[in-house]
Amino acid sequence: MDKTDTVVAIFSEHPAADAAVKQLASAGFALNRLSVVGKGYHTEETVVGFYNTGDRVRFWGSRGALWGALWGLFVGGLFITIPVVGPLVLLGHIAVTAIMAIENAVLLGGLSALGAALFSVGIPKNSVLQYEAAVKADNFLVMAHGTADDVARAKAVLGTLKPARLDTHAVTPLATPEVIALGAA
Repeated sequence: MDKTDTVVAIFSEHPAADAAVKQLASAGFALNRLSVVGKGYHTEETVVGFYNTGDRVRFWGSRGALWGALWGLFVGGLFITIPVVGPLVLLGHIAVTAIMAIENAVLLGGLSALGAALFSVGIPKNSVLQYEAAVKADNFLVMAHGTADDVARAKAVLGTLKPARLDTHAVTPLATPEVIALGAA
């Protein structure tokens, strides 16, 4: 298995998360090595949703412009409703991992699909619970995945944007449901 490290930044405002993705892309980070997680809506009196317009996705709601713009940057994404947390948008590397966790019914020790996806990329369970709580509290996670050098460079870029929290995790991805289940023990 390839060793992959992850840096996780928590931003309380969607413009800061958007700026973080753009800064990382400008610094040369490949979008397939980035992930963004946040609530897909903000409580309001209007319709919230999305639809496909060919190669683009259009979102409705107070964060429609943010998610529509970011979705266009990434190869893929996921809009999912998780009990207790609510509707989430996952973009990039973490979206693929979440889909695999859901399809394999790998929900570990009380973790949600988001928690299972974070754990599957090697983030420790105690940090997973903190990140789930941050997303539930309407924050955004911006993550970069790669070698230790790449992650250190991403951390330096993200640090200039003053995230609420900035953590690095040296991890080994868990490739199969059996390995994931063993990791929860």
